[in-house]
Parts: sequence; C-alpha cells; structure tokens
Amino acid sequence: MSLKKLRGHLKTINHHKMLVMKHCFKVGLYRQGLLHDLSKYSIIELKTGARYYQGDKSPNTAEREATGYSDAWLHHKGRNRHHLEYWIDYSANKDEGFAGMKMPIRYVVEMFCDRMAACKNYQKEKYRDDSPLKYFLRGKHRYENLFHPKSSELLEFMLRMLAKEGEEKTFRYIRRRILTGKAKIVKNY
Repeated sequence: MSLKKLRGHLKTINHHKMLVMKHCFKVGLYRQGLLHDLSKYSIIELKTGARYYQGDKSPNTAEREATGYSDAWLHHKGRNRHHLEYWIDYSANKDEGFAGMKMPIRYVVEMFCDRMAACKNYQKEKYRDDSPLKYFLRGKHRYENLFHPKSSELLEFMLRMLAKEGEEKTFRYIRRRILTGKAKIVKNY
C-alpha cells in the first residue's frame, strides 16, 4: 500500500462525500448528507481503497477482480442503507429464496444522490445529467431480481427526471413532492 494511493483514495472519497452531502442538503436530507458513507473511513475499507486505488473506478471492483470478492464492499454494503444490497433478505415466501425488500423512500433518495455523485466523481468533465441514468440502465439486469420493484421504479423515475429536467428541478421535486409523499409515484409506494 503506497502513501500516494492512500492520498488519492482519500481525495476521491472526500470529494464524493462532499458531493453527496450537497445533494442531500438540497433535498432536505441533512442527517443523511452528514453521515453518508462514513464506513469508507474504516480500516477495512481504507486498506482496500489504498491498495487498489486507480482514480477512475471503484477500488472494490479491482479487489473483486484480484481476489474473487471484495472485503471492503461486503463491509460497506452491510452498513449503508442507501445500497440496495443492504435490503436483501430471505423472502417471506419460502420458495423464493433471497429477495429485495422495499427501501424507505429517504434511502432511495440518498441512493439517487450517491449515484449522481459517483458519476460526477469518476466522469469529471464528461459528466452530464443523463450519466447516472445510463449507468443505472447498463447494470439494471444484474440486480433486477434483488432490487425491490417499487424501489427500483422510484430510483429510475428520479434518474429519468434528472436526465430530462436537470438537477435543480429534480432536487426541488424530490424535496417538495417525493419526500413529502405528495408525488404520484410514492402514493402507492
């Protein structure tokens, strides 16, 4: 583990955390903005970040490619409720096995903020308002059966609105309509 990689990783996660915090504050999720991704500063996640840091993608992906799994990711997703993987449990229907549980709306909103920030962080000047939607749609098939359909629908709705309407209008809509329960999409959530 090099000091240079550790510094690069810390710069990346600090920037990401600040972006998520700004986004969360714009929609009124102050506590979540402040507490977002604190586990990234734990020894297990920092060690992976410093060892596999590349600057343009998650070190967890590189760790997974090198070892077959990611200790850091297993640690991270089990402590951060804005990840769909946190909400995977045995289905109430014993014949189904694992299933995605419906996420509380505030964590789907934090996931939205997180995905925007991750795209901004890694894509830098290439980022556009449709970048998070494209990323979501590219990977949607991989976790379709483990992401609760209502939670997935809500996330996709916000990402599509961002792509079409831009940040300010989307943040305002989330704050005034989604988080207050007034939006049509959350009435039957």
